[in-house]
Parts: sequence; C-alpha cells; structure tokens
Amino acid sequence: MIDRNQRLMETTPKSFEDLKVYKKLCELHLEINKLSLSFPKFELHELGSQIRRSSNSIAEGWNNKHTNIYLEGINRSLGELRETEHHLFIAFRKGYLDEKVYTELLSKYNECGKMLNGLKRSLSRWKSKLNA
Repeated sequence: MIDRNQRLMETTPKSFEDLKVYKKLCELHLEINKLSLSFPKFELHELGSQIRRSSNSIAEGWNNKHTNIYLEGINRSLGELRETEHHLFIAFRKGYLDEKVYTELLSKYNECGKMLNGLKRSLSRWKSKLNA
C-alpha cells in the first residue's frame, strides 16, 4: 500500500519543466514570437520586442529553498502575463491581429493565469502548514 507521502513525492514536479502551466506558456511564447515577426517592420523592435520578452517569463523562482522567493517569481510571471495581454490588445487595436486570433490568445493567457494563481494558492497553503 502506498502511503500519502509517497504519492505526494510521485506527483510532485521535479522541475519547472514538468508543470503544465510552464509547457502551455512555452507554447504560447513560441506562438507569440512567430506572430510578432509578422508585425510591420517598424514594430519589430518596439511592440514586437516587448511582446516577445513579456511572453517569455515563467521559470523565475522555481525550486528556490525559500518559498517566498518562489511566490515572488510566480507573481512576476503573472505580471509578465498581464503585460503580454496588454501588448496583444495594442497589437489588436493597431490592426496587427484579427479579432479571432486576439480572443484565442487572450483565452489561452487567461487559462495560464488561473493555473499560476492555483500554483500560488497551493504554495501559500503549503507554506502556512509548515509555519503552523
């Protein structure tokens, strides 16, 4: 019979690369990267560069021995996610994205935001149990 701690060890990610949210955000970054390269030439180093950078932030703080630093990394990732959503909005308003692509990307980022918030809540609960 497998005890609770053993099950927890088997389901605990060994690396940030094991996290579903990490995998989803990597795929989104690649999609954003490709999409941003189709922006007008004068935007490649402005909006294009900003959206590529903001869409590429997830691994910060992973597996840090200090839970607070890991939580700060998740908060930074959430901030970068929201910044990417803003850049997508600007690209849509400037006519670089059609409405379907824009709403699909927003939906995917919204899902990732929920996943990051879930990870944050889980870590916060774990931290409070340790401090209890």
